[in-house]
Amino acid sequence: MREAAFVKQNKEKWIAFENAINLGATSNPDELANGYIQLTNDLAYAQTYYAESKTLLYLNGLASQAHQKIYKNKKESKNRILSFWVTEFPLFFKKYHSTLGIAFLIFVIASAIGSLSALNDATFVRLILGDAYVNETLNNIANGDPAAIYKGGSEIGSFLGITINNIRVAFLAFAFGVITSIGTGYILFSNGVMLGAFITFFYTKGVFFEANKQIWLHGTIEISVIIIAGCAGLIMGNSILFPKTYSRRVSFMKGAKDGLKVVVSTIPFFIIAGFIEGFITRYTGMPNWLAFLIIGASLFLIIFYYIAYPIILNNQNERQLHTVTSKP
Repeated sequence: MREAAFVKQNKEKWIAFENAINLGATSNPDELANGYIQLTNDLAYAQTYYAESKTLLYLNGLASQAHQKIYKNKKESKNRILSFWVTEFPLFFKKYHSTLGIAFLIFVIASAIGSLSALNDATFVRLILGDAYVNETLNNIANGDPAAIYKGGSEIGSFLGITINNIRVAFLAFAFGVITSIGTGYILFSNGVMLGAFITFFYTKGVFFEANKQIWLHGTIEISVIIIAGCAGLIMGNSILFPKTYSRRVSFMKGAKDGLKVVVSTIPFFIIAGFIEGFITRYTGMPNWLAFLIIGASLFLIIFYYIAYPIILNNQNERQLHTVTSKP
């Protein structure tokens, strides 16, 4: 790549980072550290291909300044854990909305395939869900309570078991990203097929409304955060496939760190979903209005925190940055 093209490609990123260092446009230590990693990667590239150039001198100076600012004067917030969920993560996650969209699309397509397969092949549901589960559910349907399976076990035991299992699935979706995005795509696809077959099974038995009213009490959050965990795996997997201007090792390290942040963010939501499934879903006779109120509130929580709130915070941050940089 010619030096002029290299500068043109990265100039805006360098200026933004320089503003963040000199003008305090961001107080997020991890954001500054990530910017520093990108800068040192560009510096290594310039040292290799543009020795003794003005670009190399500029990057050397900026890197030295950034190192002193970040690693000598870095102060941790007293409320680090709270600030992660309230400010740091939403600001960070905005840049991965397109990856979340891909994860969602994979899951929806897989669900449609699972649904069509269940409609056209009566044995498909047994293949996916197992004979024991299907037979028990058929008995529950015959007894007039299609979601009775959620009444099994103690409330606390169900809550703990379900929450731990859901977190395990989330970390599995993330971990499979180590074999590139294909691994995570497989986890998303298999879970999507399972959901599509599961929902369609109730439709074929004429209890679609009754069953879904209970399933989505916990399923709204549970399924949403499984997709978000899949997004985390895709972030790590894509970092291997598409390193961009980074070396593949540096890209993977950054992708793994970013993906881990995403999957950690889902833990409180899995706890909420486990609580609903363990303590609330079992009450299959609850009024329809209460069930749909819980489902609606759950959907609003997910959409607001992972989509709307990051957009709002980033817009505020950009306005603040513009204000700072436009001052004489």
